Amino acid sequence: MNTNNGTAQCARLLKRLQMGPIDTLAAIRELNILRPGARICELRDLGHKIITHRLVLTDEQGRTHRGIALYYLSSNPPGVFA
Repeated sequence: MNTNNGTAQCARLLKRLQMGPIDTLAAIRELNILRPGARICELRDLGHKIITHRLVLTDEQGRTHRGIALYYLSSNPPGVFA
């Protein structure tokens, strides 16, 4: 079953975070999560240690976005911050 409720979104996001960092735009595009920040909040409420860094990113249409969140588990930090 292809469920997209909050619980399913949290499960997808947690699995992805275990593989490495993910930013808001990628979570929307790759995981079909329209409000990644809400799912991050729910995961934190469940006790997951998730760190946020803010980035400036350019989307596929060439638009620059400031303050995009990059999320990662504290046990799985990214190697380099952009």
